[in-house]
Amino acid sequence: MLQVSLIREQREAVIAGLAKRGLKDAAAIIDKAVELDHLRKQTQQKADDLKARSNAEAKRIGELMKSGNAEEAAKLRTAIAGDKEILKKLEEELAVYEEQLKQHLYKIPNVPAARVPAGGGPDDNLNVHQHGAIPKLPGDALPHWELIKKYDIIDFELGNKISGAGFPVYKGKGAKLQRALISFFLDEAEKAGYREMMPPIVVNEASGYGTGQLPDKEGQMYHITLDNLYLIPTAEVPITNLYRDMILNENDLPVLNVGYTPCFRREAGSWGAHVRGLNRLHQFDKVEIVQIRKPEESYQALDEMCAYVQSLLEKLELPYRKLLLCGGDMGFNSAMTFDMEVFAAAQQRWLEVSSVSNFETYQANRLKLRYKNKEGKIQLLHTLNGSALALPRIVAGILENNQTSEGIKVPPVLVSYTGFDLIN
Repeated sequence: MLQVSLIREQREAVIAGLAKRGLKDAAAIIDKAVELDHLRKQTQQKADDLKARSNAEAKRIGELMKSGNAEEAAKLRTAIAGDKEILKKLEEELAVYEEQLKQHLYKIPNVPAARVPAGGGPDDNLNVHQHGAIPKLPGDALPHWELIKKYDIIDFELGNKISGAGFPVYKGKGAKLQRALISFFLDEAEKAGYREMMPPIVVNEASGYGTGQLPDKEGQMYHITLDNLYLIPTAEVPITNLYRDMILNENDLPVLNVGYTPCFRREAGSWGAHVRGLNRLHQFDKVEIVQIRKPEESYQALDEMCAYVQSLLEKLELPYRKLLLCGGDMGFNSAMTFDMEVFAAAQQRWLEVSSVSNFETYQANRLKLRYKNKEGKIQLLHTLNGSALALPRIVAGILENNQTSEGIKVPPVLVSYTGFDLIN
């Protein structure tokens, strides 16, 4: 969440930044935060002043008793007793203002970075890079949802039978392709300096609030109500929360973690041709990279993470484009996001396969994730994450783009992992 000091000191810049997201009532929202903070500070000051006065009076009582002035000491004790009741009420008011301020700040999205363009949605995103030739397929080319039936490698009907729509069953070479991609992505991440983590795939409420999935995306998460736990929508949540409530030393930085997990998203209200087959699922596999960096290093790290994701797509020989998302299309927590999209030739459309984001201090402020520099000063860190990569649409692109009359060619970089070079 945004720091109150930033909101107070850079009010106009914060409002202008939020306007990039299309937040029309940004000024009123920011002013409400300032008002709640003022009430909180005012109440805190009253409580502090009363404590100081009570402490001074308690000391005075001791002096009066020593000097034999018991009557005056008794009067002061009566006054202090009244002060305790007032102090109790002030502390109750303070707790209310602190909670109101926190809940209000939770509802304010991150301020987009200066480079982020204004815009209301996908049409306003900027295509900043494109790589690879668009495959030319024969007229009888099939979309991946037909190819998976033809080669019996992914079964949606079986998944629907045992779980429901959006939970596919991977079979034979389809399952091996999944496993090959996961191993390939993890191996490449390790070569790039990331440390592999295998976190839980359920998280508690504090973890959801820590990385900003709660309260913003509560309706998109599967909730285990009896235990008040949530199935993770991405490995970003448990991996980043490993560092919640921590003060790192400067020599602990940077932190580079990678993790493979299944991911779960309700995707309520999704329908239509654009979500057919593997284009949108309730359960899918993803390898996620997470970095924790000093503020002055985070945008260089963002560029490096994007370059790394792009290298994976190039090794898989998939045509892709890199988009700088506009304010209205960015995630709630992000200060800047780049999306990587792969072209699926049979569908003749671009499919998002990765989002790489810099959250600046937004998550760290929620997480109380800080570091101590060489001078001993403690300050918030920057958090970043990226899909590297999400599997379903990668698989869709591989199947559609590499189909031939003999079968589907496996990208050469994966053959040592799959043990076969053709799905037929």
